[in-house]
Amino acid sequence: MGERTFDDFDGFAGDYRNIHTQNIKMSGADSFYFAEMKVKLLLPFEKDEPLQVLDVGCGDGATELFMQEYFSRWNVKGIDVSANSIEKAKARDELQASFEVYDGSHIPVENDSQDIVFMAGVLHHVSFDLHDGLLQEICRVLKKGGRLYVFEHNPLNPVTKHLVNTCVFDKDAKLLGNGYTKKLLQRNGFTIKNNRFIIFFPRKGMLSKLIFMERAMQWLPLGGQYFLQVQK
Repeated sequence: MGERTFDDFDGFAGDYRNIHTQNIKMSGADSFYFAEMKVKLLLPFEKDEPLQVLDVGCGDGATELFMQEYFSRWNVKGIDVSANSIEKAKARDELQASFEVYDGSHIPVENDSQDIVFMAGVLHHVSFDLHDGLLQEICRVLKKGGRLYVFEHNPLNPVTKHLVNTCVFDKDAKLLGNGYTKKLLQRNGFTIKNNRFIIFFPRKGMLSKLIFMERAMQWLPLGGQYFLQVQK
């Protein structure tokens, strides 16, 4: 087996959403729910205005469905190392976004050209020795003052660890602690503006009645995931 670089999603692209939904069924929600949730979390920070937006690791383009719904004036480009996933994204005829395969090393956009870079659940699928290079590329393409949003699974949450350990396309994933991710971002030219933990309760069942508490719990490092808003 060769040295790990980027986890291979080509074999799962055709049925990714169904596989993901089955894996997370104990959460009480499906794969599209969490794609939408991440986009909605941007609403307090961003406006629906003409912005250049890059989704690094866009997969099959599900996130773009919700970017188009909530931020219809954004000009969105999605890139991914999985050619099969990009083909699935391009097949979404309702999308105005553009999609492109890239090599994982050089982001195919110009310097200082993007207002926002979005990266959800990507870094734990990338070899740790490639993290700095990827973040340097993102810093290169962002405009001065541009924002990067990073979402990652939280290894301190036992439910998250179970879901990752039992997911077929997460078999090689290496989860990143929040402290590691913050240091990674800071040493590659970013200033942290927000660091929040999310998804503490299931989305259905009795405990779902406690979801309203999650806003007040965002400081607590036990949520199923975390996200950082950082600025160049």
